[in-house]
Amino acid sequence: MSECRWQKSSYSVEGSNCLYIAAGEHEAIMLRESDRPEVILTTTRPRLRNFIRAAKAGQFDHIGEPRR
Repeated sequence: MSECRWQKSSYSVEGSNCLYIAAGEHEAIMLRESDRPEVILTTTRPRLRNFIRAAKAGQFDHIGEPRR
């Protein structure tokens, strides 16, 4: 695979907890965090778009809450 051109999210602040994104082969989208750059998540544009829409809509707000 060729060298990736990682771009830092404009919402990331200087220091830790920065999110980076890069275009991969075969129209893949790759994501990584600054604190663990060796861990790379790969997805597609439509799947990433759907995930972001769902997160903005609050569909994951319950994750991490204790079960009742």
